[in-house]
Amino acid sequence: MTAKTNSASLLAAAVSFHANAGLIWQLTKRELTGRYRGSYLGIVWAPIHPLLMLAVYTFVFSVVFKARWAVGSGEPQVEFALILFSGLIVHGMVAEMLGRGPALILQNANYVTKVVFPLEVLPLVVTITSLFHACISYGLLIAALVLVNGTVHGTVLLMPVVLIPYLVCILGIGWILASLGVYFRDISQVTGLLATVLLFVSPIFFPLEALPEAFRPLFLANPLTFVIEQTRGLLIWGTLPDWNALGVYWGVSLVVAATGFYGFQKTRKGFADVI
Repeated sequence: MTAKTNSASLLAAAVSFHANAGLIWQLTKRELTGRYRGSYLGIVWAPIHPLLMLAVYTFVFSVVFKARWAVGSGEPQVEFALILFSGLIVHGMVAEMLGRGPALILQNANYVTKVVFPLEVLPLVVTITSLFHACISYGLLIAALVLVNGTVHGTVLLMPVVLIPYLVCILGIGWILASLGVYFRDISQVTGLLATVLLFVSPIFFPLEALPEAFRPLFLANPLTFVIEQTRGLLIWGTLPDWNALGVYWGVSLVVAATGFYGFQKTRKGFADVI
């Protein structure tokens, strides 16, 4: 049974998600199995891909470039790669939405004509699948940390506190992109470029402290910066989250989600006319 909502509030979105939980589960399973359908190893590729990427980054940055996270630091070369990998996981989550969000409605045009189909769940399915792959990567990262350090910080248990508002923000971005993608077909070209830009204007390959003071406000305005810095603190250094900043981030994420859902609901009536 599916239920469609015409309300534009986040509460209505939550009610729709609850009412359509079974449908969301089925769509998510189909998304995950469909991605690897036809390949010999199937869903086993899910952990293989991040594992290979971790190996590549370890070799390139630690062996070839002999990089260190901070000037004069003595951290092992492998640890630098793990610090790098923790930032790439965060970027990968939003990059998946940026890559797939604009085409969500266009690729599921047959759902638009179905009166009772809840189109608002489609961005949630992408958000869940990105979380699934991120969890696999985080599992590999934690296992690597145990191998390198012999233990893992207890602060890793606080990861959901940081990731949940990030997922809410990604969901809001998904609603915005899914709606815009119907009316502006070129938006996918822009979001693909944006994903690449975010990779280099986020503190993934370098610490935030290494930037000149004049550029730091620009990087701090990047929504990925806070999540990357906080998850690294929890995973790598065992520091607690910045609770005040986390409260602000929650507020920003809710605004993005509310704006995205409002815009999606107000524009969905015209989807059938332009597809």
